[in-house]
Amino acid sequence: MNFIFSLLTSLIAILVFLNSGKIPSEKSRWAVRGISILIGAIAILASISKVLVIVPPGNVGVINLFGRVSDNTLSPGVHFVTPFANVLNFSTRLKDIKENVNATSQEGLSLNMDVSLQYKLDPQKAATVYKNIGVDEKELVISRFRSTVRAITANYPAVAVYSTKRQEVAQQLDEQLTQQLLPLGFVVEEALLRDIRMPDTLQAAIQERLKAEQESQRMKFVLEKERQEAERKRIEARGIADSQKIISSGLTNSVLQLRTIEATEKLAQSSNSKVIVLGGEKGTLPILLQQP
Repeated sequence: MNFIFSLLTSLIAILVFLNSGKIPSEKSRWAVRGISILIGAIAILASISKVLVIVPPGNVGVINLFGRVSDNTLSPGVHFVTPFANVLNFSTRLKDIKENVNATSQEGLSLNMDVSLQYKLDPQKAATVYKNIGVDEKELVISRFRSTVRAITANYPAVAVYSTKRQEVAQQLDEQLTQQLLPLGFVVEEALLRDIRMPDTLQAAIQERLKAEQESQRMKFVLEKERQEAERKRIEARGIADSQKIISSGLTNSVLQLRTIEATEKLAQSSNSKVIVLGGEKGTLPILLQQP
């Protein structure tokens, strides 16, 4: 309707301009011409604006023509469309929803959780989102987000959600939200568990338990280190014993006599030695050597 009104206005302005020559007064004639030109220019620009559509960056355009929505979306930029169409812009930028959810653990304990959902619109499904949801999907996404958080938390003990299974809970949340929101036209980027709060008494008990587990792990490490050190010493002692056994098995009387003679010769050559006494075998007399 706006396009038709603008078009009629521009046509009327042109007719007024063409018939302004019939006005007797020259001053009035130029005034009418100026006003008709101004009105005609505005009307023409308004008509062009209905044909020329600009989709801003980070958006896609959905075309609605007399209640019929086109499945083809408009990418960012300048587009020519039928003047009777209405183009709605949908943001494809990443959105971040922050929620505080009261949930219940597997054993029935109350948990207060700060969670975030980062998602964006699938550009190819913008028309489907417009037809099925409308221009504001936030309430629908939030309700599903909250419901999924509560459902997943109910499958885990409070201690696991708070500590050991926190990353697993976030992964489960991401996967289930993807299954729910992707068919609707939304891409889930990431689901985050920012903070988890429990009753003070339970939180203190969990902290004590975690501290005890850490101390137990530390003691296991110390004991393992001591066990390895004892094993090393046993292996070292066994090696020394084996070495001595090998050496002793090779020490015959002949070898010992040879080693004695070699040691005596070295001792005799020493400048500090004065008297060298060599004890023989049983039944033999000792030999005395006087150092000159």
